[in-house]
Amino acid sequence: MQATRVYLVRHGETEWNNLGRYQGHSDIALSSRGRRQAELLSQRFEKVHLDAAYASDLKRARETAITIVAPHNLEVKLEAGLREINFGAWEGLSYQEIIAAFPQEWEEWRYDPANRAVPGGESFQQVKERALAVFNKIVAKEKGRNILLVAHGGCLRALICSILGLDLSAVWRFRLDNTGVSVVDCYNENKILVLLNDTHHLELLAGPD
Repeated sequence: MQATRVYLVRHGETEWNNLGRYQGHSDIALSSRGRRQAELLSQRFEKVHLDAAYASDLKRARETAITIVAPHNLEVKLEAGLREINFGAWEGLSYQEIIAAFPQEWEEWRYDPANRAVPGGESFQQVKERALAVFNKIVAKEKGRNILLVAHGGCLRALICSILGLDLSAVWRFRLDNTGVSVVDCYNENKILVLLNDTHHLELLAGPD
């Protein structure tokens, strides 16, 4: 049985990533460094056969996906369900600013990310449900093919936890770096994580922006 292979990619770096600011649904574009990361990722994928490409409709994911698939002449199909977690009142704030302004809400969210929603935003359970619905729809549509899916750290963490059958408290137990590549092979109801957060393409990235 031929697997449906999904390449899960986190978008390239933005200035808010560099500043440690929570982005969520804020539509922040790639920084110059993020664009270079995406170019290196495109080089990595040049010899990888891709049949279809999907991305979150936010600029940073869309631009990353378009750069990756440029050599493949593929259209990037946009899915709002692949957006980052909605950080509500925390968007634009740093970690330090959030814990200063929302100490109780921060602790509750960190302890129980599945069920505690960010003030004015989402819980990880809500993110998982919408991202998994899109993932399953894409896999069913593109059965037996190789698919690129570009999204966001929080969204992909929730999706990977779901694929592995992990509690959503595990979202903090693995890294997903900017342009990190993870691979999932799907066989009907069975899904196998083949690779997690590979960034070897960034070894060529050196020096300032």
